[in-house]
Amino acid sequence: MPVYQLPNDILFPDPGMAEEDGLLAVGGDLSVERLLVAYSNGIFPWYSEGQPILWWSPNPRMLLFPKDFKRHKNLRRTIESGKFEVKFDSNFIGVISNCSEISRKEQPGTWITSEMKAAYIRLHQLGFAHSVETYLEGKLVGGLYGISLGGVFFGESMFHLVSDASKVALWYLVDRVLDWGFDFVDVQQDTGHLRSLGAMTIERKKFLILLNESLKKETIRGSWA
Repeated sequence: MPVYQLPNDILFPDPGMAEEDGLLAVGGDLSVERLLVAYSNGIFPWYSEGQPILWWSPNPRMLLFPKDFKRHKNLRRTIESGKFEVKFDSNFIGVISNCSEISRKEQPGTWITSEMKAAYIRLHQLGFAHSVETYLEGKLVGGLYGISLGGVFFGESMFHLVSDASKVALWYLVDRVLDWGFDFVDVQQDTGHLRSLGAMTIERKKFLILLNESLKKETIRGSWA
């Protein structure tokens, strides 16, 4: 199928029209309005510096249902040791900056461009994007960030500077969304790491049905601190 060129109006094609690799559309902007419409339709931006904005809706989709999160013994011991201090929304800029700078074996460069950072910081300021930070001896050593809409947390990226720091952040995120009645965490792409923690893939059609139901819940906006 041809990749859809976005018009100036804030609309997206049916996610089912995406290419086999999940690429759906190109162009548009990263305005708050467009990003919220995209996520509400199971679509997210992912591109590198120098490229036009690319919009994706992969099939299958990887989700983490809070009750399925695997609380491995080693990680549980780390949590119970009190080694890390964990906070919510205390340093969103620090988290997204670290996520953009950490090198990853499977990915040359970064997809979190300066334009992307500015867009998600704006979403954070408006109470839609949130971060979980892990501190060791007062220093930020791990964390994750994403977007909250309805009963869904759309996980965007995570980082760690010391072992287990990002897993601890995920543990606390799962506890939070479980307590608040969220339905699932959208982790987008299938990875062995997330699969080992209980994430699973489902067909895009089923994901979109679950998403539509979850978006009927009220969005918890504002600081999660």
